[in-house]
Amino acid sequence: MADNFKATQCGKDCQKCNPAECNDGKKLFTVTVFSENQVGLLNQISIIFTRRRLNIESLSVSQSALPGIHKFTITTITDEDTIEKVVKQIDKRIDIIKSFYNDDSDLVYQEIAMYKVATQDFINLAGTEELIRKYNIRILEINETCVIFEKTGHTDETQGLFNELSQKLQVLQFIRSGRVAITKSKLERLSDMLAKLNEQKPKGYDESEEYFGL
Repeated sequence: MADNFKATQCGKDCQKCNPAECNDGKKLFTVTVFSENQVGLLNQISIIFTRRRLNIESLSVSQSALPGIHKFTITTITDEDTIEKVVKQIDKRIDIIKSFYNDDSDLVYQEIAMYKVATQDFINLAGTEELIRKYNIRILEINETCVIFEKTGHTDETQGLFNELSQKLQVLQFIRSGRVAITKSKLERLSDMLAKLNEQKPKGYDESEEYFGL
C-alpha cells in the first residue's frame, strides 16, 4: 500500500502526477488514528475505507509520542465531506482512542524510497554525480553486482527519481514507504484533546480510566 499510485478516483495515472493536486473536487487527505496496538485493528480500519470505495494510497504504523499508544498514518484521495464521515466511523470502533484528518498544509511529511540498479549500469550512467546532488541520494550498498540507494522526500520527488532512472537504465527493484507525518501543532493532537478533557474533569479524575481501562 505504499504510495504506488495507480488510477485513483479521478481516473488519472498518478504515476505521472502528484495525487495531492488531484482535481475533480478531490484531494489527498492524511488520516491519523491513535490506538493501542490491538490484533485485527488494521482490518477494522481498512473495511471502513472499502465500504466508502476509497483506496488506501499509503499506510504506516509506529509508536506515537504517547507511551503505549500507536499511530496509524493513512492517506487517501477523496473530498472533505467523505473523509469527515470516515473519521467519525473510525472513532466509533471500541479499540480506537481518537482519529483525525488533515490536508498537506497542516503537516510536515516525508516518505522514503529505495532503488536497486546494476553496478555497471550505474558506473556508465552519464551525469551520475549530478543526479546524486539533484536528488540528494544516499548510497546504502555498493558491490560488484548492484548499487542500492535511498531518496527521502515527497511523492513527486521519489517518483521523479524513479522516472528519470527508468529512462536511462533498468531499475532492478524499487520500493517506497508509506507517508510519515507530524502535525505543525505544538503537541500530538491526541495530547491536546486529553489535556482539554482533563481540565473539564473533577479534581483527581484520571482520564486513563476512560481510555485505557486502568
